[in-house]
Amino acid sequence: MVKNGIRMSMVVFLLVAAIGTASAADVARFTNLGFSPDSGVFMFAQYGITHRDGKPYAEIYMVDVPGNVFVPGSVRTRVFDRSVSGGHDGSGALYTLLPELRSSVETHRVDHLELGRIVYLLVNGENEPDRSRIEFRDFRTDTRYTISVTQNARGRGSEGSAAFHLNLHVRYADGTVVERQVGRPSLYREGVNRYRVGRVIVAPDNRSLVIVMERITDVAGGRQVRYMVETVRLPRS
Repeated sequence: MVKNGIRMSMVVFLLVAAIGTASAADVARFTNLGFSPDSGVFMFAQYGITHRDGKPYAEIYMVDVPGNVFVPGSVRTRVFDRSVSGGHDGSGALYTLLPELRSSVETHRVDHLELGRIVYLLVNGENEPDRSRIEFRDFRTDTRYTISVTQNARGRGSEGSAAFHLNLHVRYADGTVVERQVGRPSLYREGVNRYRVGRVIVAPDNRSLVIVMERITDVAGGRQVRYMVETVRLPRS
């Protein structure tokens, strides 16, 4: 009984320690909300609980994939003035905000079940180093990708700002190579210290890419992570 009691105490202690470590970082949850039938529009969201005052928030975006710009009138962001109890992840903010874009979803025929395919995913991101170059392969089409991140930063913490762009190298199965520069290297976003590729999604048309970028800000005791996307439509192989 004593051994079992000690073992249970250790499990509880480790669980509490893990929760405490996780809470040191303010990381939003990224949600893929689907593509239009022609893969021309991609919809995504992020949500969570504000680190400072514990309020639920959500942000929803629709992106014109070939143009790599927001669809006009399709952005919604809100922090709800509501207190939440322990165990809540802020998803209620997303569910509350989503109906406001119902007409845009219908206009662009966004299908919440058509999510494309993840071909790169950063795992254990809190502990992995920030990567300036990643290489991965789409095994379904035997397409190989290399993404290099070039970024510049000014200042530190929430007072800082950072800009970036991506150099994308694509090699198709037949040996054809396509290169693109994606992003705006002169756009310094306030309150951002650095960027990192979090995941890459191949759209249902198998020629459009959604590159999900982590926007990282160093805060006291950890880091704050929010998301944005860069999109590109490639020629058919």
